Amino acid sequence: MTDINSQSDIQPQVYLASKSPRRRELLSQIGVPFEPLVVEVPEQCSDGESAEQYVTRLAEEKAEAGATLMQSRGLIVRPVVGADTVVVCDGNILEKPRHATHAMQMLQQLSGRSHEVLTAVSLCDGSHQRSRLASTRVHFRSLSDEEIRRYWHTGEPCDKAGAYAIQGLGAVFVDSIEGSYSNVVGLPIEQLVKLLQEFDIGVWNQG
Repeated sequence: MTDINSQSDIQPQVYLASKSPRRRELLSQIGVPFEPLVVEVPEQCSDGESAEQYVTRLAEEKAEAGATLMQSRGLIVRPVVGADTVVVCDGNILEKPRHATHAMQMLQQLSGRSHEVLTAVSLCDGSHQRSRLASTRVHFRSLSDEEIRRYWHTGEPCDKAGAYAIQGLGAVFVDSIEGSYSNVVGLPIEQLVKLLQEFDIGVWNQG
């Protein structure tokens, strides 16, 4: 399977259980060769589950599902990276918008205020699993309803937690951030590198 990070003489070090192009780009950026694995994990918060518990559980379930798929296909055993990102505002978990009205409501809620972006990342090789959680505070300037409508029609918010992409057109909404930028994009590099080290995997292995 051809992938954006393919290099002719470099063997993949991990599998990535995600279809997100942002996560693929971030792994490539730090020089970690990977192969993608497509897994399906229901994204539904359980009663009484905190945002931190929810996002960590999803990341772990994605990594575990990838490890199960790896074993069932008889693939070379490598750690599987699973990750999940949510936006939290007023104690409410904001995931991907279901439709234009939902996106409008979320961005109106974020307008002129601070919110938290949580990303959990997990590595699982079928025998061992390790997970870490990152949190970043993002402050938005005030947004007009017309700006929000125009942004929705760009198509960018459709598959983004909180209905915006800090690495894309949504960058114009952001006044400031406190914490990891890559976390807001969808894969906290700082936490991921620590996990990779626990599995004896280095970075800068492409070129």
